[in-house]
Amino acid sequence: MIHIYLDAMGGDNAPQCTVEGAKEALRADKDLKITLGGPQAEIEKLLQDCPDIRDRLAIDDCAEIITNHDAPVMAIRQKKNSAQVKGMLLVREKGADGFVSAGSTGATLAGGMFRLGRIEGVERPALAPLLPNGKDFFCLIDCGANVDCLPQYLPQFGVMGAAYLKAVRGVENPRVGLVNIGAEAEKGNALAKAAYPLMEKAPFNFVGNIEGRDITADMADVVVCDGFSGNLILKFMEGVAGTLLGMIKKEIYADTRSKIGGLLAKPAFKRVKKAMDYTEVGGAPLLGVQGVVVKAHGSSNAHAIACAIRQAVLMVRKNLVESIEKEISKQLQAE
Repeated sequence: MIHIYLDAMGGDNAPQCTVEGAKEALRADKDLKITLGGPQAEIEKLLQDCPDIRDRLAIDDCAEIITNHDAPVMAIRQKKNSAQVKGMLLVREKGADGFVSAGSTGATLAGGMFRLGRIEGVERPALAPLLPNGKDFFCLIDCGANVDCLPQYLPQFGVMGAAYLKAVRGVENPRVGLVNIGAEAEKGNALAKAAYPLMEKAPFNFVGNIEGRDITADMADVVVCDGFSGNLILKFMEGVAGTLLGMIKKEIYADTRSKIGGLLAKPAFKRVKKAMDYTEVGGAPLLGVQGVVVKAHGSSNAHAIACAIRQAVLMVRKNLVESIEKEISKQLQAE
């Protein structure tokens, strides 16, 4: 049975949505156990309607809560009775198989670094969400863990992203691309220019530079960039998706003919909306640490939390940490 530790107080809609998400995940997977980290009395109130799964739901009474207003590193060091700290330590001690949180991104990163520790040879862990490209999903790495990067970080991001897609998504030979403002090797800022030759030598299927307009054109399975650029790409995609769906809805209700057409096309619109919803595949895994960690979006609803839990379970079952260890070892030997 897989055991996932869930930060019950993390996210804008906690604890209601985190607890409901845990229930959804447990009902979908009979081989799953979840520990909810948070104030016991508050969480107990939300567990009155689930006798069918109550034996697979535990509560870890955490009196302290790390918020987005806390300095992440100081909070991890000082708030030792918080879900982020206790959950990470439980994963490190093999008492849980994975950790999921929709709370402070900074605290999740700091917890992964200081409570779990890095995989040997990894210089910087990275956040790697799966995003839609019209055909399936691509892995964007890094999307915010490392705002400032050295050139040697980027090939490792590519190695970890490729290992993730091979192990968890079954992609045989992931194409790895480097975000840039042009396709030519000599284009870009100092970071991109210095990283390009390192990417060429790395032990993965490097397909060269990927321009912004081609990120969602299925030209690469792993899109590598520094955390600053990645976070901009991630949030821009979220904004564009929301704007487009809003515009379509507005125009459908603009006149009677559009309403009739919209009614007929409603199933297609639902499929498009689902395909554009990155929360369907879970949150952003933190790759490069000694354990399975998934950072869900702060505004996650119950279904998004359930998807993040499902993603963590899949990472555990596919032995992702071991796969990344092997690929990083290969990279270091090749250098």
